[in-house]
Amino acid sequence: MSSFIDRLLGPRVSRAEASAHSLRYGTPGVLLLGARVLLLVSLFLPYWHMELQAPQYPSGLHMTAFLNALTGDVAEIDGLNHYIGMRSLYEAAALERTIGVFIMIAFVVMLEFAAYIHTRWTALLVAPVVLFPVVFLVDLHLWMRHFGLNLDPHAPLSNAVKPFVPTALGKGGIGQFVTVATPGMGLILATAASVVLIVALYFHRRAYLPLVKQQRSASPPAVTG
Repeated sequence: MSSFIDRLLGPRVSRAEASAHSLRYGTPGVLLLGARVLLLVSLFLPYWHMELQAPQYPSGLHMTAFLNALTGDVAEIDGLNHYIGMRSLYEAAALERTIGVFIMIAFVVMLEFAAYIHTRWTALLVAPVVLFPVVFLVDLHLWMRHFGLNLDPHAPLSNAVKPFVPTALGKGGIGQFVTVATPGMGLILATAASVVLIVALYFHRRAYLPLVKQQRSASPPAVTG
């Protein structure tokens, strides 16, 4: 068990060595810390905005999505969507909103562990966090696609609107309604964290891969017989 943990954590760096090469060994940890801070701050910020523009709403209708909640003119937008047969926005990504905060906290803990691992297993811990912004947008697109392509045929205006795919990012719309979807600051920070983590992995590899190779070459060969 001890040998497995040693292989998982990788070679340790003495205080003297770390002090002599503080930039080399300190950079990965600082970048991982920065990514954790970005993720924690993103928890409290919007991840997605959508504005609906229509003649009867001069100021438009606005909806904001956090990791765990929808805010804004959701009821009014649902009322308009009802006429074309689209389900309530509150039904979309219900599971994701329930567990979103816990997933983000888990990501922060994973990055904390990654700072103490000096082997390639660090990349395994970091990868889900790096991919999270893309997964968020793909999940958002799939939900909007599902809602737009599965309209209620018994809705009042079902004959006037054909199934469509709402735009997850950018400008879209149908009929006299125009939607403008933009990323929120939370998603921007999560994306920035992904970029920081990619840079961190580069410096992590540069710092610890030579030590891992040195450790392997110094290990005695396995006994066979």
